Amino acid sequence: MSLNVLITAGSRRVPLVRAFQRAVAHHRGGNVIVTDVNPLSPAVHAANRAYRVPLSAAPGYIDAILDICLGERVSLVVPTIDDELVLFGGAVARFREHGIRVAVSPTPTSALCEDKYATCRYLHERGIPAAASWLPSDLPAAPAFPLFIKPRRGRGSVGAHAVRTPKELDFFSGYVADAVIQAYLDGPEFTIDMLCDFSGQPLSIVPRRRDVIRAGVSDRGRTVNDPALIQVARTCAATLPFAGAVNIQCRLVDGQPVIFEINPRFSGGIPLTIHAGADFPRMLVDLTAGVRVAPAIGKFRDNLWMASYETSVFLDGSRVSLPEYHPTRVEDVA
Repeated sequence: MSLNVLITAGSRRVPLVRAFQRAVAHHRGGNVIVTDVNPLSPAVHAANRAYRVPLSAAPGYIDAILDICLGERVSLVVPTIDDELVLFGGAVARFREHGIRVAVSPTPTSALCEDKYATCRYLHERGIPAAASWLPSDLPAAPAFPLFIKPRRGRGSVGAHAVRTPKELDFFSGYVADAVIQAYLDGPEFTIDMLCDFSGQPLSIVPRRRDVIRAGVSDRGRTVNDPALIQVARTCAATLPFAGAVNIQCRLVDGQPVIFEINPRFSGGIPLTIHAGADFPRMLVDLTAGVRVAPAIGKFRDNLWMASYETSVFLDGSRVSLPEYHPTRVEDVA
């Protein structure tokens, strides 16, 4: 029997769509369906089918996704953006009633990780190295510079700034709304991709050094099989219940990983992890199909570089459309 996958907020995630297409092809075939609000999103045109849905903050968003899943006989839903993780966490049981798995961490985990201040405080209180973090109202009178300021809830490095002087601190404290201020971590930056099964057991952990970053995503980087980085991810998984893909962002400071945020979703740099042999989409598809997936921690190609570049999808403007989902009709993207 084929296995269909739905990926939310497709946007530019063409490599992720293609990875899931390969994964279902390895199984018994199936379709990868994408939802988005914009018919010009590239992933819309890489997917087998795509649908327009409301923004995740709109009433009825989960209802719309569930309707698509039922009409398309979807077995696995993969949420991709921070804004919707808490919503999907609260709807896991509802989808499960229809035999649909949702690759999302429990609601308390997603809610904690959405708040970068709360995340670092939580980790620090449990002995896990995390960036010293303050709210602007709690910052010491004479903080040690440099510092780093960013939105307490945000993504893609939007609104994130290094702060080197009291004058910059004063400016950015007024400029960045609902900010968190962190100690500036001086050291190489890493994302640790981790996949957990639906019971929270880590199946794969792949650290990646982020050598060039563009718009919050690794533009150039390489895999690093570092035991300290792998262990800090294991420790996080033992402390917080996860399910599905997670990415942990940290810097190595004096040889020790210091975490500054956790995102319980696929990372933008996941193509490198997949190409290195840790095929998270394939593992998720196998788990959904009831196939046992054995942990393969540290089993990936080390020192594999990724150098990314832009590519384009060319579309006939008169034929670009993204149908609203109708429960009695399944339509292909034009």
